Amino acid sequence: MRAVVQRVTSASVTIDGKVISSISKGLMVLVGIGTDDTPTDVDVLSNKILSLRAFSDASGAMWKTSVKDVAGEVLCVSQFTLLANTTKGSKPDFHRAMSTESSRQLYDVFLDKMKQSYVPDRIKDGQFGAMMDVSLTNEGPVTFTLDTRKFEYVTPLNGGGEKGEKKVKGDLPKSAEPMQSVNLAPGGDS
Repeated sequence: MRAVVQRVTSASVTIDGKVISSISKGLMVLVGIGTDDTPTDVDVLSNKILSLRAFSDASGAMWKTSVKDVAGEVLCVSQFTLLANTTKGSKPDFHRAMSTESSRQLYDVFLDKMKQSYVPDRIKDGQFGAMMDVSLTNEGPVTFTLDTRKFEYVTPLNGGGEKGEKKVKGDLPKSAEPMQSVNLAPGGDS
């Protein structure tokens, strides 16, 4: 599973001109579900989102408190485009995104886990599969990319060179490596 988490002062989801969900201070979370994601990925991602120290403490020290610590809200929006592979050509490839019905079921499990792990009324969401207008005011700006599988969904772009790595024809030079996200896999970085 992949998520883009933004610290916000407000966020909302609008469908056909009507606001269906909104939050004040908290986190706006876009969630992508891959073909091989499981309830284990749900547990890892939901725990990381709710414990991520994205806020300042009462004295103003950065990175000290989580959304739970500040009694913030969380607005989640399912976003299959986070699983796009854009390494070939101009057209995104979505084959690694989970199918609609399976994804809907796992997304519901994710929302339930978030609500069980926090205050249910503080977990909001958009409308699965709908064309939504998402508005937010990013505070900072502060944005994190979380991935339970790190870069398993894309072809590695690094040039190799690390011990045990293989250079693949067409890899980018070391200076052009992509930024890395947080590895949430059990035993990985946290």
